[in-house]
Amino acid sequence: MSLALFITILLLAASNGANDNFKGVAALYSARIARYWTCLGWASVTTLAGSLCSALLTSALLHEFTGAGLVPADVATHVQFALAVAGGAALTVAISSRLGLPISTTHALVGAMCGAGLLAAGSQMRLSTLGSTFLLPLLATPLIAIVPAWLLSWPMRRLNALIAETPECICDVEHLALASSATTQILARSSLIEGTNRDCRIHGLRRRHLRTDSRGVAEALLFLSGGAASFARGLNDTPKIAALLLPIAALDTNTAVLAVGLAMFAGGLIGASRVACTMGERITSLDPGTALSASLTTSLLVTTASFNGLPVSTTHVSVGALVGAGANGSSTVNRKTVRNIALSWVVTLPVGAVFAACLLSLLRLSCQ
Repeated sequence: MSLALFITILLLAASNGANDNFKGVAALYSARIARYWTCLGWASVTTLAGSLCSALLTSALLHEFTGAGLVPADVATHVQFALAVAGGAALTVAISSRLGLPISTTHALVGAMCGAGLLAAGSQMRLSTLGSTFLLPLLATPLIAIVPAWLLSWPMRRLNALIAETPECICDVEHLALASSATTQILARSSLIEGTNRDCRIHGLRRRHLRTDSRGVAEALLFLSGGAASFARGLNDTPKIAALLLPIAALDTNTAVLAVGLAMFAGGLIGASRVACTMGERITSLDPGTALSASLTTSLLVTTASFNGLPVSTTHVSVGALVGAGANGSSTVNRKTVRNIALSWVVTLPVGAVFAACLLSLLRLSCQ
């Protein structure tokens, strides 16, 4: 059964990567600063870095997500309980990823712990800890993220005015004859071509990434804040999943964290496209300034929570920041998409609970 637990938790981690890895760079992608694979690659690498650091920096979450705060210690450390929780959460997150719905793995884990805990411990469950320790941070974070992102987008309008005066693309060229588009401007002295991103792609020119103008500074800050948010997400989510491996006596904390981190990395590369489309295209369309306000809000909130051991959801923070920034940007927020996402958040906990309770019942029957 220990092997089954190990495989199930790796599947949960991979599902988490598919659903969550892209969320830190959603604003970067929404502003069309970088393409999908560039955004995903940057998010995957920084998430893995956060995962590897989590064993040292966020050990408090390892204890909380064994279920010891909800159920008696002897239940929380039982392999059957951990397997049911991991399986219930994995099914919930995998289905949501397939549907392109960005949900909270934290919420799915809490639901799974409640469902398996009610079946395994009954009246011994400590439901009083559920609200303050788990649900309050999860419910408050979307609202907390909307306000600062909305406020930050006001001063960012000045940045957008400066960005509008600079070209989208500055390319190094070897032969000036390559530039034939009427919309491009050739600077003979510096041997550069300035124009739109489309112009650069049409002519196959090499884009200059190190820029010191306003657009270059905004793009650099978007990459840095997106990387910080992804790092913090790895820091926050990895110990929650790795905690379920602790009932396997053969695995120490570092091994559990490494296995989960690598599975999250692989799952994100393979299955992030559907959630990326929802986060980066369907919620709203951001300009560089409002994208920066959303990205800074996400990175600051998730990083602060991670270093303080608070089980916040990167999903809730990221979506809230996108909505807040989009509401004050040049584009409107797609209310239908936001409504569908909110509905998926409402059903995540009960669905996770039902899956986990069913799996625990099947495990008990198979062992009789």
